[in-house]
Amino acid sequence: MLDISPDTAPPQPVRLADYRPPAFFIDTVDLAFELGAADTRVKSRLGIRRNPAAAEHGAALHLDGEALELVSLALDGEPLGANRYQLQPEGRLTLADVPDAFTLDVETRIAPQSNTALSGLYTSGGNFCTQCEPEGFRRITYFIDRPDVMARYTTTITADKQRYPVLLANGNPVARGDNDARRHWAKWVDPHPKPSYLFALVAGDLLAVEDRFTTRSGKEVALAIWVRRGDEDKCGHAMASLKKAMRWDEEVFGLEYDLDVFNIVAVSDFNMGAMENKGLNIFNTRYVLAKPETATDTDYQNIESVIAHEYFHNWTGNRVTCRDWFQLSLKEGLTVFRDQEFAADQGSRAVKRIGDVRTLRAMQFPEDDGPLAHPVRPDSYIRIDNFYTPTVYNKGAELVRMIHTLLGREGFRRGMDLYIRRHDNQAVTIEDFVAAMQDANGVDLGQFKRWYEQAGTPEITVEDRWDKTTKSYELSIAQRVPPTPGQAAKLPMPIPLAIGLLGPDGAELPTRLEEEAEHREGTRVVALTEASQCFRFVDLPAPPVPSLLRGFSAPVKLQEIPLERLKFLAINDPEPFARWEAGQQVATRALLDAIRARRSGAAPHPGRCRPRPGLCRRGSGTAQRDISRRPARGRRCRRDPRRPRGRAGRGRLRIGDGVRLDLCDARRCRSISDR
Repeated sequence: MLDISPDTAPPQPVRLADYRPPAFFIDTVDLAFELGAADTRVKSRLGIRRNPAAAEHGAALHLDGEALELVSLALDGEPLGANRYQLQPEGRLTLADVPDAFTLDVETRIAPQSNTALSGLYTSGGNFCTQCEPEGFRRITYFIDRPDVMARYTTTITADKQRYPVLLANGNPVARGDNDARRHWAKWVDPHPKPSYLFALVAGDLLAVEDRFTTRSGKEVALAIWVRRGDEDKCGHAMASLKKAMRWDEEVFGLEYDLDVFNIVAVSDFNMGAMENKGLNIFNTRYVLAKPETATDTDYQNIESVIAHEYFHNWTGNRVTCRDWFQLSLKEGLTVFRDQEFAADQGSRAVKRIGDVRTLRAMQFPEDDGPLAHPVRPDSYIRIDNFYTPTVYNKGAELVRMIHTLLGREGFRRGMDLYIRRHDNQAVTIEDFVAAMQDANGVDLGQFKRWYEQAGTPEITVEDRWDKTTKSYELSIAQRVPPTPGQAAKLPMPIPLAIGLLGPDGAELPTRLEEEAEHREGTRVVALTEASQCFRFVDLPAPPVPSLLRGFSAPVKLQEIPLERLKFLAINDPEPFARWEAGQQVATRALLDAIRARRSGAAPHPGRCRPRPGLCRRGSGTAQRDISRRPARGRRCRRDPRRPRGRAGRGRLRIGDGVRLDLCDARRCRSISDR
């Protein structure tokens, strides 16, 4: 039986509408860590000033704290007695009477060795490690632990020389030395202001795989991947991926790395997948270590993608960060989009897009359809940890991609340039990002914000009509956003639909809307902004077949496409994603038809494989494996004597007047035909 005290107050939600600017800013943070075998002492010197834009000009100073033991407190060098501050039951430290600008010295004692929350500073596998996103820094020292308080950090670490020979923190190393024969120290300075969630510290017995990178301005950057002994030979792909990501960010977005060193630490017991701490990324080993003998192609792709993702956060997340945790997708959605584009440029863009859409449909669409549906930017939360979701990450990336689709590659780059220029070293909102995009391109994206505010996956239906007399073609498109918890009624979403028109021979037709003066070649984007709209194309030589949602230009569900049209697109559509999607739907419908026929006891469709002794036994048209007689390799399938059995002829999807799916090898012979 669960015993809950009636005196325990339920947790209160944090609401976006209640956001207020911080009453104080912290400009500088000077940290000194004495890492010990039983506990750790942390001394922090905070340079604090009142925020002139705060609502309350005489407000008390509130510092967040959790699982801390306060040792001492001094204001402008004067020690404070217990009557000068108040420790709240939840851990918050309050100073009621403080000047407008001052220095606060705080000494705390923490126990990393018993920190099972793995938030803040903890030890695992013999190493000290940190994880401060989203609210872990308050477990290290008292602080205004929110992302819109950005400070410049200096960190000094002192530890046992033999047990912890490597001492790492954010920024650039500026000094190191020995205290005595047993202990040593290292000092790091980060010149760029950052929120507390990006603080990082690592101390342990690690080895470095080193390299160098020269930026486009000619600056040399020292690169290092720190791993446990014995893992040095597994870092080559990760290092190559890092250098490719650094070069790509310069070439595609003009963003150059801004420190003298870039460190990656890979430990198997890191509790997150990876973390983008400024200048000191911390990874789980699965996203760093790889050898051809043990790693799959997917492992190599994941390493390349995650290494790039965390590096790209240097600008989209670190230099420009989020004002509050409701803006989480501002950094994560944008950076997921950037790592997707990077991966597409390294290999097949079509294959990458197909993979991303499959992930979205498998993970995010069910979230939108279920009881946990929430907008990309939620209105409230109990714990922000609960909103590191596929909606915030994957759907958030699709929203950025839609802006990219609407503005084009050059327009999106103009928007990114303005966004970085306006907000470098600031904590900003999704509105700031959208405003930069629209201001840089002279467009109105006001309606687009609905994507961030409304949950659910829009459903798209299409009707079309060909007028032989006027040689015009009307495409009527309607959208419906289904109700989700807390949002019964929805406004229409602005949906960019990438489309093309194919002629009866499968050739791409040039298109012209009736209000346009000239034809356009290839894929074009039409904007669906109302509940239903009609787009009229003119000067078409023959009735076209529409190719819709090319490249999956919006995270929507396209419904009720006729089967014969899908078959045509699966054969003829020149756009890779649309052709793949059509083939998938044709195959899915064929399989579902076969299942329905099996359940109803109907006879097999004509053209199916007939039972063969020793190979197939059919019951109501369903193949059952029988390996009691295994034919010799190289025998040919009776269904298609041109195809040898065995590995070379294992799978086939042939789409013509009907669709046939064949799987034939030495032990299987199955086909499904669609009438």
